[in-house]
Amino acid sequence: MTTVPRLTDAERDAALSSLPGWVLRADGLAICKTFRFGDFAEAFGFMTRIAIQAEKADHHPEWFNVYNRVEITLTTHDAGGLSTRDVALARAIEQAA
Repeated sequence: MTTVPRLTDAERDAALSSLPGWVLRADGLAICKTFRFGDFAEAFGFMTRIAIQAEKADHHPEWFNVYNRVEITLTTHDAGGLSTRDVALARAIEQAA
């Protein structure tokens, strides 16, 4: 198993400042954002685009979908919190949204 370094508080705060709408989960170990789309098909298409990128990065989001809403949580279990992998995936998600 590869150990992934956890972001420091300063690194985490800097990353969050560059990711509009992403918020730190209450326990400080993950970032979250809710996306809204015109309908289910748009939401599902978005999830499909993200799934392909996540698979290529071997880093998968926790997500929840109801109709036009997709809630995403990113954390790195191997790091015990946030890592650069979460920041990179959040940036890719922003580009796909």
